[in-house]
Amino acid sequence: MAGRKLGFWRRLAVWLVLPAMSIWTRRTWTGMANLPPAGGFIVTPNHMSQFDPLLVAHFIYESGRWPRFLAKASIWRVPFVGFMLRKTQQIPVERGSVEAVKSLDSLIEALHQGGVVVIYPEGTTTREPELWPMRGKTGAARLALVTGAPVVPMATWGAQRVHDVRTGRISLGRRVPVQVAAGPPVDLSRWQGTAPSRAVLEEMTEAIQLATRDLLAELRDEPAPPLYQVSRRGPGTEPAA
Repeated sequence: MAGRKLGFWRRLAVWLVLPAMSIWTRRTWTGMANLPPAGGFIVTPNHMSQFDPLLVAHFIYESGRWPRFLAKASIWRVPFVGFMLRKTQQIPVERGSVEAVKSLDSLIEALHQGGVVVIYPEGTTTREPELWPMRGKTGAARLALVTGAPVVPMATWGAQRVHDVRTGRISLGRRVPVQVAAGPPVDLSRWQGTAPSRAVLEEMTEAIQLATRDLLAELRDEPAPPLYQVSRRGPGTEPAA
């Protein structure tokens, strides 16, 4: 398929994961046409479960592209998992260190090479009690501003039926209903060419997160709440459009 070239290690990863996903989940995909068939772009999913990256990867793979996830470097230290992540060109980040700059360079290079980069703006699984998105960190916005790459919002729902972060419960049932939806690229044109000030990056991040939240509201068929804010004093919410 356009935009995806598989070598040995990628084929092995597909061989290991795809049959299990086909048995494990009953999938409803929507908006796949919003993923560009060629060229680099950024995907910004919501994150509510340790299982949802597999749903995102499966969706992107089925669109004909290969996903490259930005994820915490500690995962690379897990035996075999880290080996496969390296071989399939995933991108580690050491948060709060100078190594994070190298991760940004790797992301920029991946986009310039026409890759699909997946960044979770929340940086962790959501702390919102009903699994709605939180306010995001500004990494995806910064990358979009530097590269001009489109940002495609994505929402998943149903991963919590496999792994629920609120309880730690894991279900190994068959044909679990899951949904993934991709929206059209977020309109970030008003910030094009501006300096990456904190205010600009936060405004862009909010636009990205609101697009993802609204996609999730459609999947859940529920009204969208404000983006969730975790403060130093404890969890809470702040209004957002």
